[in-house]
Amino acid sequence: QVQLVESGGGLVQAGGSLRLSCVASGRTFSRYNMGWFRQAPGKERAFVASISWSGVSTYYTDSVKGRFTISRDNAKNTVYLQMNSLKPEDTAVYYCAAGDGTTITATLWHYWGQGTQVTVSY
Repeated sequence: QVQLVESGGGLVQAGGSLRLSCVASGRTFSRYNMGWFRQAPGKERAFVASISWSGVSTYYTDSVKGRFTISRDNAKNTVYLQMNSLKPEDTAVYYCAAGDGTTITATLWHYWGQGTQVTVSY
């Protein structure tokens, strides 16, 4: 069992930056691939980025490539999402997820955090 707790969300102006953190409980964090998803009002939960258990491989949805960076620190049981050049369309609740794969399909991830709100104003 893995429990995930996100933090770092908030209100930021367009063009600004935020860094999200997700701390995992349990000793098996380093065995899981980790992902970030987001859900805007009235929309389905959507893939943002993922990182392999080793940290070697990363994947991003096209709309965030070059602006967002996912990373992890297995010694701290933490995964990060550095978000730069934020746009109003990035506004959403951001969720951290843990799983065995790196699929973009939300239902295939095993564990989820409670989410953290990110709001980007014009």
